[in-house]
Amino acid sequence: MGSCGKADLDNITSDHDQKVEKLRRLMGPMSGRNLLYCSNACLRRYLVSRDWDVEKARKMLEATLKWRSEYKPEEIQWHDVAKEGETGKAYKASFQDREGRSVIIMRPRNQNTKTYDNQIRHLVYLTERAILHLPPEQEQMVWLIDFTGWSFRQCVPIKTAKDAVEILQNHYPERLCALFFYNPPWFFEPFWKIAKYFVDEKTFQKLKFVFPNNEESTELMRANFDLETLPMEFGGKLSERYDHEVFSRLMLNADIISAAFWGIGEEKQPLHAICS
Repeated sequence: MGSCGKADLDNITSDHDQKVEKLRRLMGPMSGRNLLYCSNACLRRYLVSRDWDVEKARKMLEATLKWRSEYKPEEIQWHDVAKEGETGKAYKASFQDREGRSVIIMRPRNQNTKTYDNQIRHLVYLTERAILHLPPEQEQMVWLIDFTGWSFRQCVPIKTAKDAVEILQNHYPERLCALFFYNPPWFFEPFWKIAKYFVDEKTFQKLKFVFPNNEESTELMRANFDLETLPMEFGGKLSERYDHEVFSRLMLNADIISAAFWGIGEEKQPLHAICS
């Protein structure tokens, strides 16, 4: 796929701008966290996700606002999910892709809990924090999943996987640039044949399978990442291990920044909008 392009999000016409305004009118008056969430860029993402169908985008956005009011993803803090992160099975990387996008790394082989609801909360937390650290000119992120050493014994239930996918594609539309499945085992194919039935077509097109000894795969990684900052386990040159204490300190600081943006506990401070 080469480096990820901005595609529709960089090609907003006056007609699209009018649809953004129409969607805002349909949503009615908003205040508090809903108003913070529903920036123009946010509304555009929902419209792009629904091929600029205003009514479909409205229904999708309303469902998200309902979900956020109940699930309260902005209120999840590191101490709520730190147990899930102890083994480094999922975390926000210290590097970005070539376009400056946040990267989330997952290592399914390091699964350490069976608290499936909290596993999803952990993924939601990491997604919120990755968005928080996107540079102003970027709206999307990249996921790298390393399947080296993974087995079916470490597989989460289909329902948990389905719930996680539905949250990410329904409530974080157009946030995913690409998801790289690195070194998937041969028996992953039948599992994927099941999983793809609950992944929408737009998301499905962003999934990339990468095989370490395949020249085309190597070029794909080189096109998307600087090999000097990419960990060796993904074909890069960086020797790096996950340090839970270091990452915890970063996340505790990120919690303070997030609380300031959302006005949780303290007076809200100026910050690049989480939806801009």
